[in-house]
Amino acid sequence: MSHNERLNLEVPISPNHAGPSLLRQAMARILVFVILLVVWIILSGRLDGFHLALGVFSCALVAGFSGDLLFANSIDDALPKLWLRFVAYIPWLLGQILKANLHVLYLAFHPRMMDLIDPHIIEFDSRLRSDVARTTFANSITLTPGTITVSVNAMGKFAVHCIDRPSGASLPGEMESRITEMFAE
Repeated sequence: MSHNERLNLEVPISPNHAGPSLLRQAMARILVFVILLVVWIILSGRLDGFHLALGVFSCALVAGFSGDLLFANSIDDALPKLWLRFVAYIPWLLGQILKANLHVLYLAFHPRMMDLIDPHIIEFDSRLRSDVARTTFANSITLTPGTITVSVNAMGKFAVHCIDRPSGASLPGEMESRITEMFAE
């Protein structure tokens, strides 16, 4: 009797086990590698051989070790649609960031700035169910000047710090609705 049999550590796998195929796992890692390399090139701004080789090596290392974290369930048929919806969300988010920047600029240069700034924390429950959707929502809130996501719990309760009342008035609102549509929740 082997040590594993004595401790009963072996887990039987049923013939209907629906784990991700090796091809899908490889595609997920390749996609993570490509995303990381594009970001590396954009952020480094250097296209000489040394920096490109360093970028390829670093991105391959990260994708190899943690490529399954970005796409935990591997790649499925809905992923291209999700990316298209995400790309469509970006211009709207950039518009919200611009509007919020103008509002914070107004507050900063207003003669009664100290009267207008009213920092407070608002709390609300989100209808988003997946961790990725909640994370996208939390990051979108934080990217918008005048608001910072302080916490999100497992049940979807958000706490957001706002610089003034108007900054938090629209939350969860349209941003949550757009993220709901994006992740088809």
